[in-house]
Amino acid sequence: MRAALIASTLVLTTGIGVLWQATDEGRALTTETARRINVAETLPHVPDAILETMTGAHLQLHPQPGQVTAIEFIYTTCPTICQSAGADFARLRDAVAATAPGLRLISLSFDPDTDDPEHLATYGDWHEADGVIWTVARPSRAALPRLLESFGVTVIPDGWGGYVHNTAIHIVNSEGRLAAIVDPDDIDGALAAARRLLK
Repeated sequence: MRAALIASTLVLTTGIGVLWQATDEGRALTTETARRINVAETLPHVPDAILETMTGAHLQLHPQPGQVTAIEFIYTTCPTICQSAGADFARLRDAVAATAPGLRLISLSFDPDTDDPEHLATYGDWHEADGVIWTVARPSRAALPRLLESFGVTVIPDGWGGYVHNTAIHIVNSEGRLAAIVDPDDIDGALAAARRLLK
């Protein structure tokens, strides 16, 4: 009886220890929360990349001095969550000029083989991306894996020609560091993060 109690206590203690580690000392109950905590505490550097935009022009991923960039990861043929994210980015675009000049928005495709400038432009037209405050772009195929890894974005083919992926607004500061991650519909949170970085 006593041996069983000791064994049960060891198993329970080990389980609690593993749970404590897996939840970032109890602060994160999901991997997404853990990702956001890590970003807030470490401000990881993201690799710079030259992007091709919806007009066929080239754009540097990293913001210029005095700028902050909000990035969402999408693929243009997504019929659901990417369309919602585009609508949220349109709301953010509408608020930028009045409340956070210096914030630029990039909808960044993780499907560069499909998302050529024509597809990017169609997505941009649908959501009224103006190409000034907000543009739609794609990285090169070679740059994509490092970008996804550095932002902590997971993309899994769904078996139907689409993808399952996490969605968020990623705020990159003028030093090329990922400074905040907010929910795609948290427009106030995105603006607040950008304003802090633009001061």
